[in-house]
Amino acid sequence: MIQISNLTKTYRMGDLSLTALSDVSITIPAGSFIAIMGPSGSGKSTLMNLIGLLDSPTSGNYQLFGQEIGHLSEDELAQLRRNTTGFVFQQFHLLPRTSAQENVALPQIYSTQNINLEKAGCLLELVGLGNRKDHRPNELSGGQQQRVAIARALVNSPKIVLADEPTGNLDSKSEKEVMSLLSELNKQGITVILVTHEEEIAKYAKRIIRMRDGKIISDEKIKERNLPQTSTELVLPIDTKKETSPTISFLNFSVHIQEGVKALVANKIRTFLSMLGILIGVAAVIAMLALGRGAQQSIESQLASLGSNLLTVRTGSYRMGGVSLGTGAIAKLTTEDAEIIKKSIPSVKATAAEITGKGQTTYKDKNWSTQVMGTTENYPIMRASIPVIGRFFDESENRKRMRLAVIGMTLVTELFGDTDPIGEYIKINKVPFQVIGILPEKGNNGWRDQDDIIMIPLQTAMYRLLGKNYVDQINVEIEKLEDMESAEEQIKSIIEKRHRIAPSQTDAFQIRNMQDIQSALSESSKTMSWLLASIAAISLLVGGIGIMNIMLVSVTERTREIGLRKALGAMRKDILIQFLVEAMVVSLLGGIIGILLGIAITLGLSFLANWTTSISVFSIILASLFSALTGIFFGLWPARKAASLDPIVALRYE
Repeated sequence: MIQISNLTKTYRMGDLSLTALSDVSITIPAGSFIAIMGPSGSGKSTLMNLIGLLDSPTSGNYQLFGQEIGHLSEDELAQLRRNTTGFVFQQFHLLPRTSAQENVALPQIYSTQNINLEKAGCLLELVGLGNRKDHRPNELSGGQQQRVAIARALVNSPKIVLADEPTGNLDSKSEKEVMSLLSELNKQGITVILVTHEEEIAKYAKRIIRMRDGKIISDEKIKERNLPQTSTELVLPIDTKKETSPTISFLNFSVHIQEGVKALVANKIRTFLSMLGILIGVAAVIAMLALGRGAQQSIESQLASLGSNLLTVRTGSYRMGGVSLGTGAIAKLTTEDAEIIKKSIPSVKATAAEITGKGQTTYKDKNWSTQVMGTTENYPIMRASIPVIGRFFDESENRKRMRLAVIGMTLVTELFGDTDPIGEYIKINKVPFQVIGILPEKGNNGWRDQDDIIMIPLQTAMYRLLGKNYVDQINVEIEKLEDMESAEEQIKSIIEKRHRIAPSQTDAFQIRNMQDIQSALSESSKTMSWLLASIAAISLLVGGIGIMNIMLVSVTERTREIGLRKALGAMRKDILIQFLVEAMVVSLLGGIIGILLGIAITLGLSFLANWTTSISVFSIILASLFSALTGIFFGLWPARKAASLDPIVALRYE
């Protein structure tokens, strides 16, 4: 049955090599009961692992049932192991959160498409644990746990039972019970090979092999054995569903789902942590997209009200004989133009004249060149420039030509740093001004920094700083959008009459809609869309990475379990599918809960904070699709890592 010739096993640790077995040869006929003895480090456990196909030799030949195992793949070894061998481990290696009956039935997952709990129950009856089927390992004594391990070793009707120190953790009574069971199994025709360092245990065997320093030093047969008499005779149940085909077949996927769900339910905290990332990510996407769409609609409405009904009147560039005479060569706008436009046209809500110029600004030992704008008190409302800190100047302060300044955020950074600028005095072209407000931050508009500006009263700018008796531009706000065209015609008529502009001088001044605000509206919508997409991608990516990290931790925590499953016959694909199923279940469940939570958060914010929200079908479909794909994509690496573990290394993992 087992033929080993010149078997050698060498372990490498960096540049060092350790020979655990050296030129071992042994023949084990069917029906043998062999005890392998020797001190620690003698190589007996290594020989056991090689016989059980948990490890592979460095050199030599090993034939099992006439089949040379040296050239078999990992999956072929797993199939041969599950069909021929049953393991009884010293540490029992029972799954802690499953019942005794489920532990016994575990090898059937990898040998048949049906789990036969009835057979598992019969085997527990056989080892005297019929009334303990539903107990978990922590509810059983050491001897009872070892008997569960023996029943598990028998569930696939093996031809060989390998027992590594099966009584090492047991008291004397349990020790006798376990050894009696192994003796009875041997009487049933099962080959039993056990590793022990105790002479009392070795006496149960028919043959004792002694080892030292990786070599067999003696091999003796026991002619007479005085064994304790057992009260009952073992009758092994017949496995009618035993796999007869040696080919590798895919397992029933539902079995993997059941096993994955069991593992998730058995580890509720880890499952919750795995689910938390995708749950939060999906909920954030639903709520964020809903709030974002509502905010976008609100912003568009506000920008439309601020910009779509705003006109600007500017002096133009007149040409004579093909030569440009420059801006304002024919007509220059005045503050009186702004006042008359406001009084003469009923549809005009407000006007705000402005002039601009360059100014060298200083504060203590710092200076900065910036744009200076002189305007009136209506400007901040018309152009969304209400100070975020402090205030804007009023009509009386403008009329009195007071030296007051409202500055942009760039000036705050460059001149004041961390100092509060409100109330401080700065000099603009050597003229002192008191800072009374800070403008809202607007950023760059494509060609200049909109925050690099100082606003001062129009009259102050004209007569005390820039020395102009005209204005560069007049902003006109119209009450209703439908009055824009008629208001534009009326403004044009007023300017032509006041400045006596001939009809041929069409370039003397210009009246334009606020294209910058219209552009801002378009850019804002586009930016909002990109922002929402980016946040959605980041949120979902973080959720997926969370699943991957927790699954990697799960692989580490369950290394021994993976080693056990492989020892019981699991192939790489079996472990891969199980971990992928776990990741998919976690992601799908987390996605469903996340969708419900996201909808609840959105409705709650809409109700409690009175925010405008809009839940889109697209966001729900996106979240659902991602939660499904996340389990596969981010669970693949941990699953592959688990599937690639070496069974003997995994079993020894601390």
